Amino acid sequence: MSDIDAAAGRYTTIAGEHRTELEIRRSRFITVLRRTETEEQARALVADLRREFHDARHHCSAFVLGPGREVQRSSDDGEPSGTAGIPMLEALTKRETFNGATDLSDITAVTVRYFGGILLGAGGLVRAYSESVSSALDTAPLLRRRRMQLYGIPAGHSAAGRLENDLRTAGVSVLGTDYSAAGASINVALPDIPDALDAFHARLASLTAGASEPVPLGTEWIDRD
Repeated sequence: MSDIDAAAGRYTTIAGEHRTELEIRRSRFITVLRRTETEEQARALVADLRREFHDARHHCSAFVLGPGREVQRSSDDGEPSGTAGIPMLEALTKRETFNGATDLSDITAVTVRYFGGILLGAGGLVRAYSESVSSALDTAPLLRRRRMQLYGIPAGHSAAGRLENDLRTAGVSVLGTDYSAAGASINVALPDIPDALDAFHARLASLTAGASEPVPLGTEWIDRD
């Protein structure tokens, strides 16, 4: 499978924040994973952990951002060059998620190290930082994101509830219904893939006898179970 499925309208991220701790040759490695969508959010996590673990020697970090993983950064934060940030970044970018895809994004990893008095050497540090992030990912809650086409389905007040229920029963993702004096608009999300709209047109025509036409509202990335 290709490294990123964003072109097909989907990728994987983390749900919220997750942290784990490993002890490796008496050094403590505390890894925090957080869902982040901007560099500002990623750097805010580093700042938060510098305050929380203010007496630690190192706060190494890596983050991957964007549906196509366009932004990738890492920091060794005082560890020998290439022994912390890059191994952490590779643990994120090479992680297999759903169906063997390596499409993890919108995630920041920070590993805080408390030195235990035993030198690990360059190879030992690479393994320790990589293992710390991989171990955190082993138990982190992941979720899929999909790029969806958004449409509003016009309906009269009296028919909106029944039509919304029919759409849900037909497996359509219904985001909710907006009501106004003029009537109702049932908001739905369709996968942003070829033929999705044609299939939906046919389904909607069968439910409304052709009386309702979807109004395009743009596209949006939406969390999916």
